[in-house]
Amino acid sequence: MLHGREPERARLAALLDQARSGNGAVLVMLGEPGVGKTALLRDLTTSRRVGDDGTVRVVRTAGVESEAPLPYAALHRLLRPVLNFDQLPPPQARALRLAFGLEDGPTVEPFLIGVATLSVLTDAAEADEPLLCVVDDAHWLDSASADALLFAARQLSEDPVAMVFAARTGDTTRQPFAPPGLPVLEIHGLDDEAARLLLDERGGDPLPAEVAERLLRDTGGNPLALMELPSGLSTAQLHGEEPLPRQLTLTAGVERAFLDRCRLLSPEVQTLLLVAAADATGRVATVRQAAATLGADATAWVEAERSNLLTISGETVAVRHPLVRSAVYQAATSFEQRKAHRALAQALEPEDPDRATWHLAAAADGPDAQVALALADVAVRAEQRGGHVAAADAFERAASLTVGDKDRATRLFGAGRTAWAAGQAVRARALAASARELTVDPLQRADIDRLRARIEVNVGSAVDSHRIFTVAARTVAAYDTGRALEMACAAALNRTYGADSGATLGDAQLTHLLTTTDQDTPRTRCLRLLLRTLVASTEQDWGRAAQALALALEAGREVEDLDVMGNLGNTALHLGHDEGARFYYSAMVATAREAGAGMVVIYALERLMFGQLPTGAWSSVRSSADEALRLARGVGQPTLTAAPLAVLTLLAALTGTDDFDHQLAALERVASTYSLGIMTGPAHDVTRWAKGARAAAHGDATAALHYLSGMRVPALHRLAAVDRLEAAVRAGNTEQALAWVSELTPFATTSKYDWAVGAVDLGRALTSRDHVDATAAFERAVGHYRHASRPYELARTQLAYGEFLRRTNRRVDARTHLRASLDTFTDLGAKPLVERATQELRASGETARKRDPSTLLALTPMELKVAQLVSTGLSNKDVAAQCWVSPRTVAFHLRNVFTKVGVSSRTELAHLDFS
Repeated sequence: MLHGREPERARLAALLDQARSGNGAVLVMLGEPGVGKTALLRDLTTSRRVGDDGTVRVVRTAGVESEAPLPYAALHRLLRPVLNFDQLPPPQARALRLAFGLEDGPTVEPFLIGVATLSVLTDAAEADEPLLCVVDDAHWLDSASADALLFAARQLSEDPVAMVFAARTGDTTRQPFAPPGLPVLEIHGLDDEAARLLLDERGGDPLPAEVAERLLRDTGGNPLALMELPSGLSTAQLHGEEPLPRQLTLTAGVERAFLDRCRLLSPEVQTLLLVAAADATGRVATVRQAAATLGADATAWVEAERSNLLTISGETVAVRHPLVRSAVYQAATSFEQRKAHRALAQALEPEDPDRATWHLAAAADGPDAQVALALADVAVRAEQRGGHVAAADAFERAASLTVGDKDRATRLFGAGRTAWAAGQAVRARALAASARELTVDPLQRADIDRLRARIEVNVGSAVDSHRIFTVAARTVAAYDTGRALEMACAAALNRTYGADSGATLGDAQLTHLLTTTDQDTPRTRCLRLLLRTLVASTEQDWGRAAQALALALEAGREVEDLDVMGNLGNTALHLGHDEGARFYYSAMVATAREAGAGMVVIYALERLMFGQLPTGAWSSVRSSADEALRLARGVGQPTLTAAPLAVLTLLAALTGTDDFDHQLAALERVASTYSLGIMTGPAHDVTRWAKGARAAAHGDATAALHYLSGMRVPALHRLAAVDRLEAAVRAGNTEQALAWVSELTPFATTSKYDWAVGAVDLGRALTSRDHVDATAAFERAVGHYRHASRPYELARTQLAYGEFLRRTNRRVDARTHLRASLDTFTDLGAKPLVERATQELRASGETARKRDPSTLLALTPMELKVAQLVSTGLSNKDVAAQCWVSPRTVAFHLRNVFTKVGVSSRTELAHLDFS
């Protein structure tokens, strides 16, 4: 019976009610060992609110300390009762089969496992039978299971699923289980009244007040301590006839109490308990065989069970409590621990070789080439199954058992590579550095340097990344042109975004890398053209850069390589080749989505939104940013939320919506908390742009100019050219506007991009003192923007031109441009500019006709995405697989789409234009 837990029970009951109402619900319970988390979970799953009448379906799993090296062990236990491979989309079904070791195949993306987990859980839930997922000891979950379960938890939406995690706090020996973005319920000790009831229930007779008060004070109301510590006291002490011991501390005291009980048992039983503590299977047969090897017979099993320290249920054996496990294992000598692991390895070898190998590694007391080789093979299999943390652990342990520098370097590099794939940046950086110190192979060193540079560019110093890429490219050029080209391009791209360490390739290496040969593959040929583009860009030879980029973009169509796609998209974005940026980022998204490569999808979406921004397709920009933000939060990577938050803040400023302050606050929290790597400059620049646009919308031209003058990234300078030029002119700083026009002119005249030439002409028009010259410049700017496929900038130019014409008393001519700009701003939902254009049109002598913007503007980003996909003929299940949500969530958003757009069928939806 639970005492004093009414608030916690009510919170858990509310969780079930929420799931019953069709809304996904998640809760993380945190508390110190023995505080009652497991008891609360047991109460929840056995209460009448769940019951046996089928109103709630329950699935359970728990983390096991020794299972950390075994990817997806806990997830498999959870999903096994409800898993139906035939109901899953084929890529998800295949991913789970590979993850659970049911079939072999190429490496599976962990992200896809998270999506498949979401699908299994939501498919198993029904409106009249919600699903309750209980995850105990979450702090001991293997990393792969934790990532998959947390992804599913964060993606729950309109789904009758409740998930409860219980995890320990106060353990300084391991990473705490503290997933960001999920609601937390902290479990504390019992209050005095409940604690006394528990003590009385345990002992039968009430304890003297002073004894009870001392136990309550020293245990902090911890239920396990209240139950266990009295067993270590004499009858006289319990009755208050003798003084209590000087110290009764919670964890140490409880562990000591357990250990004292263990030491009263026979040596054979202590051996059995040690084997059970070292085991991870929980299988009676495995523990029995291993313990028998060490001399523990059937009598020991009977004694262990009677001691209440070991529980046996059917074919399952368990040490009573995690504190028993840790007390028994830590009290054993290293020699005894190794013996236990060796016995378990022998018992497991035929049926579970991976576990057996881990036990052999734990039994090793020095280098062991055979075990190291076997453990490296375990790492490879874990990596193929998407268990990157498990792979990193296995590679690192294999390296520690390896003598030769070459093999050790290879295994350390494998550990670093998989640690980075798992998001463990600090660990990956240290492992890569250790591997580099040992290797003399130039190709392996180049690969290690590429990893080191990628870590730095994403979460460290982009300047250091530029140096590592440059030096590595220079060093490996004589051995492998492909590797050198890839890293030279990466270094050059870093430099375009302001990260320049001063390192250079050298003329000889650069000439070698730019010289084509008859042996060039399509990938090599594309990379040479890309490097030629970036070199020309560095030299500000914009005409040559534009020509080389056009060739590189064409050559890239023959290359199916995500890294090359990313480099092409980045270069196109840098030079303002809108179509190229959108094409390659969209290709990256599609390719990575099909493969379930979620991190690549996030990377590409975060850059695609910049490519979409100038097209005026702001609903698509918002959709890309929203999905990138949702996925970044889903995988627990707050650093990756900065760029989409920045773009959403900018859109809020441009459209004048009420969420500007909210988005800006969220962005500034992320930017001040985390290292953003290469995205530091872009995130800060877009923040400045957003603040400038907001100030301009409120008529504060001086503040707008202040913010927009602070932008540092050349690509974003050019993207915000119209805003920057107009802010300078409106603030009365014509000199600054002319300086920006002069800065942009060489780029515009040599690249011949219509948007750039249009921006230069707009700047000249805004700063000209001669009406004739200004009129001619405005006409040229409008003409160029008509060919640039940048409707927002065209509308801004038309508005400025209309204002100029009205001020020079050409009102009739002004109306044409003002009317056109108003229509565009209305379609975009740019409220501040709608108001400005409306006022100007009214001042020109014409009343703006009322025009309802597209109902599509009322759709949320997810609703728009669902509508777009459904309009192509996809089923809800197919859309769910594309969006990585549940079919119920798709159905919920689709109903909202029908209501907002005013259609009643998928057929009608298909006739709408979502471009």
